[in-house]
Amino acid sequence: MIVTPQTFRFDTPLPLQSGAVLPAYELVVETYGQLNADRSNAVLVCHALNASHHVAGLHADANGQPLPRSEGWWHNMIGPGKPVDTDRWFVIGVNNLGSCFGSTGPTHINPATGQAWGADFPVVTVEDWVNAQARLLDAMGIDTLAAVMGGSLGGMQTLSWTLQYPERVRHAVVVASAPNLTAENIAFNEVARRAIVTDPDFHGGHYLAHGTLPRRGLRIARMIGHITYLSDDVMNAKFGRTLKPADLEGGPWGYRYSTTDVEFQIESYLRYQGDKFSEYFDANTYLLITRALDYFDPAAAHDGNLSRALARATAKFLLVSFTTDWRFSPARSREMVKALLDNRRDVSYAEIDAPHGHDAFLLDDTRYHAAVRTYFEQTVAQATGGRA
Repeated sequence: MIVTPQTFRFDTPLPLQSGAVLPAYELVVETYGQLNADRSNAVLVCHALNASHHVAGLHADANGQPLPRSEGWWHNMIGPGKPVDTDRWFVIGVNNLGSCFGSTGPTHINPATGQAWGADFPVVTVEDWVNAQARLLDAMGIDTLAAVMGGSLGGMQTLSWTLQYPERVRHAVVVASAPNLTAENIAFNEVARRAIVTDPDFHGGHYLAHGTLPRRGLRIARMIGHITYLSDDVMNAKFGRTLKPADLEGGPWGYRYSTTDVEFQIESYLRYQGDKFSEYFDANTYLLITRALDYFDPAAAHDGNLSRALARATAKFLLVSFTTDWRFSPARSREMVKALLDNRRDVSYAEIDAPHGHDAFLLDDTRYHAAVRTYFEQTVAQATGGRA
């Protein structure tokens, strides 16, 4: 399935929760499948921290040939014959404002200055993203979504859709997510942000104007994040205490006894992930998106009462969690399930015993995929009258 991004431009300013207003902006979008005649089969997919609009399919080169390793980030979930079957559903992937994959963000030009926005790009929240996505659907002529779905931060956007636009959402699929971040999660995000802002090449967020990039800070931020996405069992099974082959000629146990060299395979893996991330991700985008994660808390306006906060939701829900996900634990999903049941909402819940930690929502797991497939084939399809 070859896919091509589209760009939607919006000339009407977007008011933000912070009180700022974003002037004309662009959103980059990919779609998969066909919108049916009565526009009832649209499924919006919301992305997580370092993902984008490229949800499924492959990109092509100038000759129309598929580019290797260009699969969308949820390619095992979405496509012809997959759990979210694009032979039946019209799937929309949108890159959020503030990202670095095409939609208006810190690397774009601030019309007020003629220079890159940099650190001056306004703070954005999950609610701001949902408002921008709603405008996108208006531009596409889609009044009601058959479903909104997402994992992690994408699950927060999904939940927010059911509260901000309850009349526009029939089903919500929330995977490996939470109704807000714990203090520990906020702490991890803050350590990662400090690594970026204290990088000498950060220059107060205006590094592009100085011709630099805070790569060292981004590397550390990615390494911290990556540790939290994996479970202890997976890290032990994959790496254990294995030394790199070049280090096996070291001291009596193979160690070099160095404070700077890479000796263990897990060290090498984390540095590789950090190096790769620092080459394609924008530092200001990282700061913006992790702050959006921190700020999301729909219960805050209801004295912390999640049941009262979710009373506005009218959609039917599928929630999925994974037993070894300690960053967005099953307990957080069960909080949402309870709050929805308190409001007598229709809720399905699957807790998958998987060893992969938070990253499990991106991986192949037959039970997880079967739960999503069944939900779309039965519950979501029933709501659309079986129309495709």
